[in-house]
Amino acid sequence: MSDPYVSKIAVELGLNAAGVAAAINLFKEDATIPFISRYRKEATGNLDEVALGKIQDRLARLKELDARREAIIKSLTERNLLTPELKARVEAAQILSKLEDIYLPFRPKRRTRAAIAKEKGLEPLADQIYAQGTEDPAVLAAVFISEEKGVKTAGEALAGARDIIAERVSEDETSRARLRQLFSVKGVFHSKVLDGKQEEGAKFKDYFDWKEPAAKAPSHRVLAMRRGETEGFLTMRIEVEADEAISLLEPLFVKNGGACGLQVKEAVTDSYNRLLALSMEGEARLETKKRADAEAIAVFARNLREILMSSPLGHKNIIALDPGFRTGCKLVCLDSNGKLLCDDVIYPHSGDGASSSAAAKVKKLAAEYKTEVIAIGNGTAGRETEEFARGLKLEGVIVVMVNESGASVYSASAAARAEFPDKDVTVRGSVSIGRRLMDPLAELVKIDPKSIGVGQYQHDVDQGGLKKSLDATVISCVNSVGVELNTASRELLSYVSGLGETLAKNIVDYRNANGAFASRAALKKVPRLGPKAFEQAAGFLRLRGAKNPLDSSAVHPERYEIVERMAADLGCSVQGLINDAELRAKIDISKYISDGVGEPTLKDIVSELAKPGRDPRKQFEAFIFGEAQKIGDLKPGQKLPGIVTNVAAFGAFVDIGVHQDGLVHISELADTFVRDAAAVVKVGQRVNVTVMDIDLPRNRIALSLKANPVIGPRAERGPRPEPAVSAPGRRPDPRPRREEERKPSGSMGEALKAFMDKRRN
Repeated sequence: MSDPYVSKIAVELGLNAAGVAAAINLFKEDATIPFISRYRKEATGNLDEVALGKIQDRLARLKELDARREAIIKSLTERNLLTPELKARVEAAQILSKLEDIYLPFRPKRRTRAAIAKEKGLEPLADQIYAQGTEDPAVLAAVFISEEKGVKTAGEALAGARDIIAERVSEDETSRARLRQLFSVKGVFHSKVLDGKQEEGAKFKDYFDWKEPAAKAPSHRVLAMRRGETEGFLTMRIEVEADEAISLLEPLFVKNGGACGLQVKEAVTDSYNRLLALSMEGEARLETKKRADAEAIAVFARNLREILMSSPLGHKNIIALDPGFRTGCKLVCLDSNGKLLCDDVIYPHSGDGASSSAAAKVKKLAAEYKTEVIAIGNGTAGRETEEFARGLKLEGVIVVMVNESGASVYSASAAARAEFPDKDVTVRGSVSIGRRLMDPLAELVKIDPKSIGVGQYQHDVDQGGLKKSLDATVISCVNSVGVELNTASRELLSYVSGLGETLAKNIVDYRNANGAFASRAALKKVPRLGPKAFEQAAGFLRLRGAKNPLDSSAVHPERYEIVERMAADLGCSVQGLINDAELRAKIDISKYISDGVGEPTLKDIVSELAKPGRDPRKQFEAFIFGEAQKIGDLKPGQKLPGIVTNVAAFGAFVDIGVHQDGLVHISELADTFVRDAAAVVKVGQRVNVTVMDIDLPRNRIALSLKANPVIGPRAERGPRPEPAVSAPGRRPDPRPRREEERKPSGSMGEALKAFMDKRRN
């Protein structure tokens, strides 16, 4: 409880201080969120992953604030500017913007107009005018006329004095706080198309002259406008009424209506127009971007979780097909563990007897390798290949379409090359399609989450924040499901709590050299896998068929002794306790409570004994698309089954089997008002949709989930701004990204400087 951050975080998040303190201490020991939430419930007061994530994020921000505070104090000290009063103000600042406002007047700056006026000796004149006495400003200014200093007239002297006052106004904490609030509450986004860019930038046409309150603008529209600006099609501003802004500032600085007061009033107006408006707009742009990024990243992470946790087919013998017309369909046969048995190419769509030859080859391979499932990628020729496979009528074999987003990324990756050095990318891609049907989680962790195709504007958001969020999501999913130690890939093992890439590689190398692990305890023989890593990882690793049945469960090895005592007290073996529900019902958990083990952990143990190592994912169910195979087959009013492939703030994309996902706008998700699309649909959900409109030139499909939708083009249903992106494709976005988009975001100060310099120029 001595940590300076504990009470602050506990109050802000409404959590118990003791639990927060325990979580922070565990973070200091490099404990992971999955480990803490699962195996340290007593210490934290049963905090879940969401609460622990918030504690970790807030702790990082507070440390960042204190690091900036220390840097400011060091800078002020080195320049002999730190007074006791200033130090107290710096130490009292609780948010970064307040801290930066305090430091702003003392920040080393470039040569400004105010700095030039000071060099000319006009600061005393500025002080006299700012005092707003009864003197005539012209008379006061006459004293400062100096050919030597470059002040030729009283007017020049007064202009220099106003520049000094204007800079003081722009650096005043209160004035900045008032304007920051004004921009936050009343700022308006205004985007316009650049001259001559109307045709080239048609995808941004909804934003050619668009206005909306910045405080209410949804993430996808903010990012769409920014993308249009970045790509050179739009200008985008955040505007407030200048008169209202100036009226907020004048009472802070203008004391009277005298001649000096009028000079100060003119300086205030100049300060806003030349300095503050630009600075506040820059801050507002950054804040709205941060908010939009956070919303977009949250949507991406939520969608990623749904697809990673989608139902696994399980261990089946599979023929996987990567469809194609001209180049044929790449075919691979996999055993029930995903091992590649053979690969070939068939040409079911080429005519001239090729279809019958392809059919004979598939039938032969299916019989030879005892195929149970045919998996078909949903890219080009996917539906036609599905029709071909179903036409084979192989007894006991089901045909399943598989979302192949990201398969091409994996096939060209170092991991794929290492596993299949003698195979080309088409073979590797087909293997990936088959394996992701067996276990989506185990296969999808091998590729960059951004390539899976369940986000929007992923190239536009903060890349560091996106990676952190998506990595945390993958880690949470992997550890929630658990990992089979003797078959898991290096990539999958690397996401297990406490391991990482190096230890994952060491585990695989040890397994290859010494054979399968016989027990969890054998992990301790892996090079560099010490007690701390074992403690973090062991509970999430499974060993099917191990001698100790607990090795296949989520019971942590540190608690095996408790289970053994339970079994001994009931006069049975551990396996007997697992097999007999009546015996488990007799367990009195109160007998096993100790200082380190409380009721939450004991309840988890008893629950785990009932279904040891149970996969939390739903059971797999095959899905069949409707008859439409291409966008030209669709008709307004047609009802079709589909699978939700992506959920965004503005609606949901649905795969209806025509090679182009359709959009269910948020207004079409239900017969009642929907605020959050994710509250109605989730990625991977099976739905029945109605085709509302088909826009062939733009390759767009409008769908509805309403019981009785209004059919017809959007114009007939009323206008609405749409995202500046099409439905997600089957492959990663091939467009080259600008160099500046790939660079990590700098500090707020750097970003503001860049924005202000751009506007000035």
